[in-house]
Amino acid sequence: MATVALAWLTQQPTVTAPVASARTVEQLPALFAAQDLHLSDAELQTLTAVSS
Repeated sequence: MATVALAWLTQQPTVTAPVASARTVEQLPALFAAQDLHLSDAELQTLTAVSS
């Protein structure tokens, strides 16, 4: 969930730099994976619709 949320944020034109933090080392891979996840236009539209 964190990976998709951060990937969505990084692909928003109004977001300069999303800020995320982890409480445990186990949470870090999900945060780092966001930089490699590129959402399609359809995925971006769906996520934007459900976030409104």
